[in-house]
Amino acid sequence: MRYYIVAGEASGDLHASNLIKAIKAKDSEALFRGCGGDLMRNAGADLLMHYKEMAFMGFWEVFVHLSEVLENIKRCKADILEWLPDVLVLVDYPGFNLRIAQFAKERHIKVVYYISPQIWAWKKGRIKQIKRDVDEMMVILPFEKEFYAKNGMDVHYVGHPLLDAVQRDLRTRSDVVSFKTDNQLEDREIIALLPGSRKQEINAILPTMLSVVEQFPQYQFVVSTVSWLPKELYDKHLQTSVETMCTSSLQSRNVYTVCDQTYALLANAKAAIVASGTATLETSMIGTPQVVCYAGSEISYLIAKHLISGINYISLPNLIMDAPVVTELIQHDYNPERLQKELRLITEDAENIAAMKAQYDELYTRLGNGSASQKAAEVVVGTAAR
Repeated sequence: MRYYIVAGEASGDLHASNLIKAIKAKDSEALFRGCGGDLMRNAGADLLMHYKEMAFMGFWEVFVHLSEVLENIKRCKADILEWLPDVLVLVDYPGFNLRIAQFAKERHIKVVYYISPQIWAWKKGRIKQIKRDVDEMMVILPFEKEFYAKNGMDVHYVGHPLLDAVQRDLRTRSDVVSFKTDNQLEDREIIALLPGSRKQEINAILPTMLSVVEQFPQYQFVVSTVSWLPKELYDKHLQTSVETMCTSSLQSRNVYTVCDQTYALLANAKAAIVASGTATLETSMIGTPQVVCYAGSEISYLIAKHLISGINYISLPNLIMDAPVVTELIQHDYNPERLQKELRLITEDAENIAAMKAQYDELYTRLGNGSASQKAAEVVVGTAAR
């Protein structure tokens, strides 16, 4: 059968690639096409577009790039019609994918949505569109099934796919000496910096992360970079930070980078500063103490603050536990003074660190017993066969 999959960002690419592998185990003649990234391509999908052409973060940023967004939607619709899949699988990315869902449904193409939009936080009116345009919805957070049930829709709870991606044995520290040697790092303990995987995120978040380096000379700071973004994007912030200090090199400030090694970095880090998103949950699963941060354009922040209602947190660990497992520094609270204070708490306060890790264990239990990709594949293959 023919499966068309649309994933518009890095996390969606990861989950879609694992889904493709699980579908192949159930359908040996499966063919895949869609929009995504290198992981989907390596798993066997023929890509129309890479997500790096599609990923725009924030209301203002989307507005500025609206013509590109609309052109990408047009290209995707045309490609779906030409390829005529047995089922369309949409992975998160609601601003784009809900438009595609409506288009496909009107043309009698079966639609499966994997990883629900966060309509429980904002744009609750989208439930009507989802009930109209989506044949099967798969949710990954425990409370989402109940939310949909209250709104008259039966959905599939498959558990969180990160349980497939982050192996439980990663929670025991891997070989620190080997990791440091392989990446030409020092012997000092590591503070991991995860500024996100989009250009807008990195530009907004990385400078403040780097601002606390001088206050923690006992650690080396390691920035997690991604290969699909230009090295120059990171370098400009690293170099700017160096120029503001009385030092001549990044190494003298204990700042390094590692590329495409997020899990290994987190597993070997004393603590982490993490941009809000999927990485906050990955950090929790690996067991690394963290501070969560978010910053964006002032316009996007004000719009989001106005639209979001009924939730107290933005990070996935706190949302799932409905408790302040990790500290969230959002927009104006995300500043060097607050960040320095919170970083000390997760590196020096043993009681605070122990409490956070205990809540991580409970969080891991709540997310299910794994095999989300296999459960999702059953739904997708079953829908395609109907």
